[in-house]
Amino acid sequence: MRSADYVEVIRAAIERVGTTQGDRVAHAADLMTATIQAGGVIQAFGCGHSEALAMEIAGRAGGLVPTSRIALRDIVLYGGEPLSALADPQLERTPAVAHKLYDLAPVKPDDTFVIASNSGVNGAVVEMAQLVKDRGHALIAITSLEHSGRVDSRHASGLKLSDLADVVLDNGAPYGDASLPLPGGGAVGAVSSITAALLAQQIVTEVVARLLALGVTPPVYLSDNVPGGREHNAALEARYAGRIRRTA
Repeated sequence: MRSADYVEVIRAAIERVGTTQGDRVAHAADLMTATIQAGGVIQAFGCGHSEALAMEIAGRAGGLVPTSRIALRDIVLYGGEPLSALADPQLERTPAVAHKLYDLAPVKPDDTFVIASNSGVNGAVVEMAQLVKDRGHALIAITSLEHSGRVDSRHASGLKLSDLADVVLDNGAPYGDASLPLPGGGAVGAVSSITAALLAQQIVTEVVARLLALGVTPPVYLSDNVPGGREHNAALEARYAGRIRRTA
């Protein structure tokens, strides 16, 4: 087992994930394009390592400006909870936290949500998905259908993230996420973060293509680390003042 083996696994996963879900990527892009045209924002949420997907959607060079990131630490940063609340290992399994996060977020009726969870079964994620749909938002899910299909929901409803979304994108990660088995059990070489990032970038690319086709200048970030980038970004962010968050 060497790093080259992992590269082969990832290469195959990228090929499979990136080329077999065109219709779903297009559907997700349609929802996000409609949201941006209506003056809405894309709200991205993920717990644990799935927060990487939210960071891929919201607030990066080459990405869309009307995007906002919801994170568990918002209950401390915006909700006044003690820092010790984040040390609770059961936090992402607690449904009630989803209501706190939703109420603290700058959400408007036209917003679309992107929620990532490899398993798609933990309480906070499922509750957030249910709440989002109850409030009338479009919901795009990024999850591992293999993993989710092999485990029970931890939510009282018995539902999983994939049961609630308008569009479900499969990140192609294996059961347990890691891909290279170890002799004594277990595995190394996680897949989900890489393929979820691929899906996020595919969707954003499709959204930009749609906006261009409509004659709309896409509100896209430049890197802050190129000349004029910071000024360009500040001017675009001003259009969405109070609507988007770029937390640490």
